[in-house]
Order: sequence, then structure tokens, then C-alpha cells
Amino acid sequence: MKKTIIALMAVTIIVKITSLIKEIVFSYYYGASNITDAYIISLTIPAVIFALIGAGIATGYIPLYSKIDNEQGKDAAVEFTNNVLNFILLLCTVIVVVVFLFTEPLIFLFASGFRGETLELAILFTRISIVSVYFTGTLYIMDANLQVNDAYKVPQLAVIPMILITTASIALSATYGVYILVYGSVLAVIVQALIVIVYAYKKGYYYMFKVNFKDYYLKRMIVLSIPVIIGSSIYQLNTIIDRTLASQIAVGGISALNYAFKIETFITGLFVVSIVTVMYPSISRMAVVRNFKGMKEALSKSITAISLFVIPATVGVMIFSQPIIKLVFGRGEFGAEAVAMTSISLLFYAVGMIGIGIHSTLVKAFYSLEDTKTPMIISSAAVAINIVLNIILSRFLGVGGLALATSIAALTGAGLMFYCLRRKIGPLGAGQMLISFAKISFASVIMGIGAKLIFEALTLVIHHNIALLLSIAAGATIYFAVILFSKIDDITVIVNEIKNKFRKADAVVEQGKI
Repeated sequence: MKKTIIALMAVTIIVKITSLIKEIVFSYYYGASNITDAYIISLTIPAVIFALIGAGIATGYIPLYSKIDNEQGKDAAVEFTNNVLNFILLLCTVIVVVVFLFTEPLIFLFASGFRGETLELAILFTRISIVSVYFTGTLYIMDANLQVNDAYKVPQLAVIPMILITTASIALSATYGVYILVYGSVLAVIVQALIVIVYAYKKGYYYMFKVNFKDYYLKRMIVLSIPVIIGSSIYQLNTIIDRTLASQIAVGGISALNYAFKIETFITGLFVVSIVTVMYPSISRMAVVRNFKGMKEALSKSITAISLFVIPATVGVMIFSQPIIKLVFGRGEFGAEAVAMTSISLLFYAVGMIGIGIHSTLVKAFYSLEDTKTPMIISSAAVAINIVLNIILSRFLGVGGLALATSIAALTGAGLMFYCLRRKIGPLGAGQMLISFAKISFASVIMGIGAKLIFEALTLVIHHNIALLLSIAAGATIYFAVILFSKIDDITVIVNEIKNKFRKADAVVEQGKI
């Protein structure tokens, strides 16, 4: 499992860097403007609408697929997959029709501050982009199918062509018209879906037209999905309120939140998503055979591994939020006001990154146990807190207040999730995790102090962008040097694996000499 996670992280690094380049290109040509606001909302609406349904269905799919495969064999599992896929495609048709009929009310729901040209652009963009839900729906199921069959790399790598096509469409749109932006995003999703489908066929999937609404497992999946959909709906309600308030606070407010969120997800996606993606099918199989001891061990190690990377990243981002935004986006149409709005949003988003990591891990444990109600209730409570804090904090901190509200809600939700899971399956090794947290936090603080001092010294003699990169590298070196002496189990395992690889390499060289 550790080797798979490390390999997936390597792939994720490539994907995230490519994605970040796309955001840099986008910010260069369009900055934080009415066009970027309209474009982001046009992509957000279909993504949110389908995420409510698709994420819920994909979540229920993995544990049920594992159960069918274990009890009835591969052919029955493939038949179930096709039943789910065809059901999803029918659902997508309903979504497309609804969005076409009610485009303007939906945009008003997501961004009530839109008027005039911005509103017209958002309507047109949304009606074009909604077609992509057919391919997004297929991706949800095919990705889940490949995950449960321990195939992770190609679905992740398939994101790269999608990003490259989107980036090219951004550059072309600056010369040939803004409409190319949204047409390019649709084409990008189509290409990504086709790559994943072809790979799924190579891994044993085959398509058949089958829709059996009376199928027990389809009904069971829908039952499991409903609480997830409700929980996601409540969470997306918070996203809607974020966007609506941001559109009222400032022109470009939606874009500033979006850019900051992209940096945050760059970090969390690099570590959290890689670990959780590998862990979920594994603990789902453990849940089928009621191996709770193995589940708890896997969860404990996953949370510690996430903390190992996310806590120092949190400290680093909080210290260097403004220099990071200047480095990544500070050029072209992305001016001083956009830098200020985005950096304050990033600073407050960073506060909740560890909460997002822990929540993402623990929620999968509930889903593997076919319990989707508890996460729904916890998400509802967290979002209620988020909405109240959104209204309060945005008055004092502007766009940054929206990000801080999200972070506080994420930390609260993670705490509730941990408490409820402990009551459900017993102790999760909190004592050992707390010891690891303390060691990681100490190393992170030392790293932060060292990196900040180095940055301030370097900016006196070299450009601040170069100083930032050198300070980050120095901070990482300081952090891992401190961690190596902290004797954290996961670090020890990784170091031993690296040593073993070098020993094997040396042995091969010696044999070659003989």
C-alpha cells in the first residue's frame, strides 16, 4: 500500500504542476475579472449539480462492487458496473434538460451579484459546458471501477491531456474569442473520459446496455447514495453562499477565492487524495470480511502520513501566502488588488487543510462500512457552522473571511468525524497519533522560523521569487532533518525502503563488475 501511495504521489505531482501551469496561464490572460468570474461559474454549476449525484453514487459503488466481486465473481461485478453507468447516463440527460430550461435562475443562485455582460456570458458558457456531464458521469464510474481493481496511475495521468487542452484553449481564446474557453473545457473532459474508458477495457471492463431498476444492488447503491447526496448538497450550498457573497464583496472576488482554492487543493491533492484513493478500496475489502483491526491500522497510518506532509505545508503557506501568490500568479492582468485578495484567502484556507485531510480519510471509513448517514449529519453540522461564520467573518475580513469560515468548519467536521467513528468501531490509536502530531508540529514550527529568517535575509540580495524558492527548499531540508530524528514510524519505513533500493542498486553494480 505504501509503495502504491508513493507511486501515485509521483504521478499526482506531475498532474498538479501541469494544473498549476494552467492556472498561471489563465491568470496571465484574464486576471481576476468579470470574464473569469463568468467562466468559473459556468464550470461550477454543472460540476456542483453532478457532484451531488455522481459523488454519492461513486461512493456507494466501491464497497458494493467489492461485495459482488467477493461473493459472485467478476462477471457479476461488471454487470453491476454497466447497470450503474447506464443509470448515470439517463440521469445526465435529465440534468442537461433542467439546466437548459433554468440557466438564469441557476446562475442567480450561484452568483447573485452578476449583471449585464457578466450574466450574459455566464448563461452562454453554462449552456455549452453542461454537455460535459455525460463524460463527467462516465469518469466517476470508470475511475471508481479502476480504483477498486487497484489501477490508479492511468486515470490520474489522463488528467494531463485534459489540462493541456484547457490551457491551449485559454491561450487561443485571448486571440480568437472568449467562447473558445468553454468549448475547450468540454473537449478536454471528452478526451479524458475516452482515455479512461480505453484503459478500463484493458483491465477487464466491457460495456453492455443494461438498465435494471429492480436490481437489488442498484437499489442498495441508491439508498447508500442518498445521504451522501444530501450531505454533498448541504456542502455545495456553502459553496453557493461563498460565491454569492464573494460576487457582492468585490469584482473578481469569486476568482480570488478560486485561485486561492486551487493552491490549497494543489497541496491537499498532492498528499491527501493520493493516500485516500489507495486506502478506500483497501478498507472496503477489509469491511466486507469485518477486519476492523486492519481498518483501524490503515486509518491511523493514513492520518499520520497525511499530517506528515500537510502540517508543514500549512505552516509554510501561512508564512508565505503573499509571496506564493506573487510567484504563481503575479503577472499580466493579475494586478496588486488581485494579489491582495487571493493571498488573504490562501492564508485562511491554509488553516483548515489538516481538517480536510482527516475528514477525507475518515469519511471513507464510514462509507466502507455502508454508513452514509453519519457523515451526512456531521457535514450538515459543519456546513451550518460555515454558513453562519461566512456571514459574520466576511463583514470583517471580506473575501478572506469566507476562506476562514470554510477552514473552521473543516476542522470542526474532522473532530466530529473522529469522535463518531471511534464510537462505532473502537479506539483508533489516538494516543500514538497525537504523539506523531506533536513531533510533526514541532518540526514544522522550526521549519517555518528557519525558512522565514532565510527568506528575509535573501530578499536583501536577490529577487524575492528566487529567495522564496530557496527558502522553501531550505525549509524542507530543515523539516525532514528534524523529522528524521523524531522516530516517526512512517518516516522510518520510507527511509528503510529508500536504503533497501540503494542496497539493491549497489548489489547490481557489484554483480556487473564481477
